[in-house]
Amino acid sequence: MTFNPTSIWEELSTNTQKLTKGYETLQNIKEVEVAVTPKELVWQRDKVKLYHYIRETPAKCAIPVLVSFAMLNRHDVLDLQPDRSLMKKLLELGLDIYIMDWGYPTQADKYLTIEDYIDGYMNDAVDFIRKKHKVAKIHKQGICQAGTYSMIYASRYPEKLQSLTTYVAPYDFGEGDNMLYKWARYIDVDTMVDSVGTISGEMIDSAFSMLKPSMNIAKYIGVLDTLEDEEKLMNFLRMEQWKADLPAISGEMYRKYIKDLFRDNKLIKGKFELGGEIVNLKNMTVPFLNVYATHDTIIPNESTKAVMAKLGTKDKTEIPFPGGHIGVFVGSRSQKDLAPAVAKWTIEKSK
Repeated sequence: MTFNPTSIWEELSTNTQKLTKGYETLQNIKEVEVAVTPKELVWQRDKVKLYHYIRETPAKCAIPVLVSFAMLNRHDVLDLQPDRSLMKKLLELGLDIYIMDWGYPTQADKYLTIEDYIDGYMNDAVDFIRKKHKVAKIHKQGICQAGTYSMIYASRYPEKLQSLTTYVAPYDFGEGDNMLYKWARYIDVDTMVDSVGTISGEMIDSAFSMLKPSMNIAKYIGVLDTLEDEEKLMNFLRMEQWKADLPAISGEMYRKYIKDLFRDNKLIKGKFELGGEIVNLKNMTVPFLNVYATHDTIIPNESTKAVMAKLGTKDKTEIPFPGGHIGVFVGSRSQKDLAPAVAKWTIEKSK
């Protein structure tokens, strides 16, 4: 191996200039804002809040939509910035949207269970919206972990839902080639929960980071080429701000989530219990839209698609999104193709 001193010097000089320009760009950035689409707080139970997005025009869909995001991250990625906001686009396309904010659990919440979140908070929010709009049923949307929870909810309370849409949600945790699923089988979750109570977001994030360790290095190399462009730099900073906002998770909920779903795969096997009752996916009889990302490295497509054969509903549709797990919400195709398809399907199911 030979080294060319001139090339090394030129590379160092170029990167120094980029860093200097980046410093100047950062000096002009006063604040990094995410989730700026206007919404108002309409309901709260403990730390869980329900927001209603403010519409400037009447909705095309008379039946409201309740969206729930995974508890492992914040829902802000659904409204990252005006031109990369799934929520804003769905609003523009005519939907009337509510979104759940799971809040930031503390040690006081370590005993909250999956039952508390699904039969409690989620069910109470659904009932609040039904009562407010004087409708018997609403549309439900769930993302990733909250997609799984929404499916469980729909199997227990199908009479309260007009339809269910889930995005990149895991259902079959027996997928053998997925590293995340493999790790979960060997986690000593009882010791973790008994020792720390609530599971920190940083701990969970470190596990996800190890799925593709090079990404945390590569992103900072890549950002060097965007430091002079304030708009591109803001895109990077908004995503980094969202990724760094990591709520803790209730220990008891996490214990059952890992043991019953990830480890024992009970939901797809028809053995998962909630509140002492078996969750039967055949009871999920409402229209179902299943969105999965064809290049998802977190949730395998097979895990998401496996639920289709287990459901009681005959009205079920799949949308394969050509992108990754996060691209479903922030990619350009999300705005151009996915949001219109979801909105059209939801409006049709309102009739």
